[in-house]
Amino acid sequence: MSAKTERPQCFIRNSGFLVSKCLDKLSYSNLQRTMELLRLSPYGLKSLAAKDGEELPPGIFAYGGPWKYLTFLNLVVQFIFFGLAALNDLQPGDQSESTLNKCKDFLFTVFVVPVGMFVVLLFWTIFAYDRELIYPATIDTFFHPWMNHAMHTLVLPFLLGEVLVQPHVYPQTKHALAALGVVGLAYLFWILWVYLSVGLWVYPLLRHFSTSCLVGFFFLNMSMVTLFYLLGKSLNSLVWSK
Repeated sequence: MSAKTERPQCFIRNSGFLVSKCLDKLSYSNLQRTMELLRLSPYGLKSLAAKDGEELPPGIFAYGGPWKYLTFLNLVVQFIFFGLAALNDLQPGDQSESTLNKCKDFLFTVFVVPVGMFVVLLFWTIFAYDRELIYPATIDTFFHPWMNHAMHTLVLPFLLGEVLVQPHVYPQTKHALAALGVVGLAYLFWILWVYLSVGLWVYPLLRHFSTSCLVGFFFLNMSMVTLFYLLGKSLNSLVWSK
């Protein structure tokens, strides 16, 4: 066989091997992550599409943009995580020891799981009691109801699906809780800054609280996030313990 004939066949065999390896990477977890990225896109596009001067419905104000809402911040963190996870899945060699894998595990275990659970459960609890306290009906003219479920419902099954199909390494509890505490305080100072700047609370519920009740409410929220972190850690151990 001539060298000219051998080279194309060799190229085809190598190309086929690479394609096969790529297809092997398209596991259920990677498919799930792709679906999650697609799920996050509509809300992000809608939020970023709001321009200065655009008329907003009562219950939404322009200062701080979407970055003042924990729901949006939660979606951004999820977007980053699932993007890192998809990239990590395509890495050659031992992925478990890579820096990228360690970063995405830390992000998932410390922030994505507890904050995601918190957003879903607290939102729907308050919504069921009185939606005007958390998501006024006027917002339905700006965000279609299906987008509300994309933001506040689908988060939980995607998180649980990730826990079930992929093990994650948890950091030391004291380090995780310290990171959660720092981020929680940063968000608290951010929404207080918004209130002091424009005289409006990010969430209508907060205007009904006295100062002491606000302190108690924020402490309760941080306690809930801590419990959700511990719950996620226990669930991961239960599913993946040998």
